Amino acid sequence: MRLILRPRAILATLVLLGSLFSARIADAQQRATVLDHTALLTRQTWWDNRDWSWYRASIPFFESPDADIDATYFYRWELVTKHLTYGSPATGYTFTEFIDRPFWSGAYGGISCPLGHQLYETRWLRDHRIVEDFARYWFEAPGAAPRSYSNWYGDAVFAAFMVNGDRRFLATMLPHMEAQYAGWTAEHWDSTRKMFHWDGMHDGMETNINSRLTADQFSGADGYRPTINAYLYGDAMAISRAAALLGQPAKARPFAERAADLKARVQRELWDPKREFFFHQYRTDEKDGITAGSLTYQSGPHAGNPHGREQIGLVPWQFNLPDAGYESAWRFLMDTAYFFSARGPTTVERHDPQFLISPRCCVWSGNAWPYATAQTMVAMANLLDNYQQSVVTKADYFRLFSTYTLSQRKNGRPYIAEAANPDNGSWDGHDTFYHSEHYFHSSYVDLVITGLAGLRPRSDDSLEVAPLAPDDWDYFALDNISYHGHQVAIIWDRDGSRYHRGAGLTLLADGRVIGRAPSLGRLVAPLGTPARPARTAATTTARTLPVNLAVNNGGRAFPLVSTSYSAPGTSPHYLVDGNYWYHGSPPNRWATTGSPNLRDSLTIDFGTPRVVESVK
Repeated sequence: MRLILRPRAILATLVLLGSLFSARIADAQQRATVLDHTALLTRQTWWDNRDWSWYRASIPFFESPDADIDATYFYRWELVTKHLTYGSPATGYTFTEFIDRPFWSGAYGGISCPLGHQLYETRWLRDHRIVEDFARYWFEAPGAAPRSYSNWYGDAVFAAFMVNGDRRFLATMLPHMEAQYAGWTAEHWDSTRKMFHWDGMHDGMETNINSRLTADQFSGADGYRPTINAYLYGDAMAISRAAALLGQPAKARPFAERAADLKARVQRELWDPKREFFFHQYRTDEKDGITAGSLTYQSGPHAGNPHGREQIGLVPWQFNLPDAGYESAWRFLMDTAYFFSARGPTTVERHDPQFLISPRCCVWSGNAWPYATAQTMVAMANLLDNYQQSVVTKADYFRLFSTYTLSQRKNGRPYIAEAANPDNGSWDGHDTFYHSEHYFHSSYVDLVITGLAGLRPRSDDSLEVAPLAPDDWDYFALDNISYHGHQVAIIWDRDGSRYHRGAGLTLLADGRVIGRAPSLGRLVAPLGTPARPARTAATTTARTLPVNLAVNNGGRAFPLVSTSYSAPGTSPHYLVDGNYWYHGSPPNRWATTGSPNLRDSLTIDFGTPRVVESVK
């Protein structure tokens, strides 16, 4: 079968939707709309992708008194569209890390290193099918590589459930969560030391201060790191909680015990009470006198040096791992003599003997890495929300968040790449055209929603908020949130004059006021029963799920795309690669610029009869 199209203009991604589904994403709940969504979108001037209808249907909308935060928030949603990829009709959606698909990526460009950040970020998409496809991708798509880098897959999948509230999805995903944990145990568990081990490069943190003291400065040597052990603590806790919710106590108990044992080992083995921080611990003897079992700078050429703190020492709080009593580690974060900087924080404390701001990628010895900054922001929000401490404050959170916001700029417009100079924010040497530009290796939207606006996802049918927005803000609003099958909004309006929904903090669910408070602070309200459960990939039959019939990522003979004319550099393959990325100039799409023809056409040959419902 051939489908010949002669439109006036065709976008970069061609989607031919077959009759096995309905392409409409309908929202049965009454919308608790507070903000003018179109006005918020058109207020920004830097867009590549101006598909307003997609944003209105797909994302929560946010407004605050801080124009830089608002711009970055919407930019990060555009960044999601730059990495959204439809892999195949069998596997559905996934996300890339780089704009291109480098040779070390898995099927359709997926890389496991940032999957935790990506799942946390995209769980707020209103079409939950996208994030559910992505969660399945790692174990259901041939060629995916779920453990090519360390990550927190199980924790992030449970975090997605905490937003969609769909226990059938959780039941479907629990075997994948267990398979991931079993894989880590088989490959990286040390039964003698009772911790997980790996090198820094496979933590996604190449050329760090520990690796530089080994024979392989790029990768480093095996060690027991705060990162991978915190990730697997989070995964074990997620499996335990999922099993308990699904009525499987015999599974929940042993995973909770594994998590507790790992917590105890991390606190005993990786914490240095003298330097008040969690450190990398070497697994084997290394060159220049580094001995197995020693922490950073406890042996080797810098033995006894009082520094050696890396930003990874704060990662345990990303998963609420530490007990009370370790909070002193956070006193170094906001101090310019250690981590804080104008466009930081730095990945290594400032006066470390190996501190290095590298002019090129990829060095984790001092540059500011958004990957690590996002981890630190999540950890800091947890510290403020779940611990009794006086080391950092809500004002510190906003100061660091503002620094992170302003670091995401290039030539005056929102932008992010792999790593930056922490002093001036320059991305030079760390961003490559059609590769690491608009890099999806961190989170930001999730930090706005769960941090500034303070929506703290829960497994029960309650809406809890604990905003970290500044006390001097007179207003902010977050609406269009799909949460547990409800349409949710969070409004802060000091005197009620901006949004006209009442003064103070107001929570809406499906247009109903379910909670009020006169000031910013923790507020918990019952959601009630949704008018209709949220549609998800786990609860929708094959007759209603979208299938992109035109995508061809495997180099198969069909579907085959051909055109009457293609401008140089605008391959017709852009039409069927499943990428949603749109770039204005140079174009990353099929174009007919310079065609000698009065009319141009493209032909999709499926090689077999197909019933097509719609074309876009």
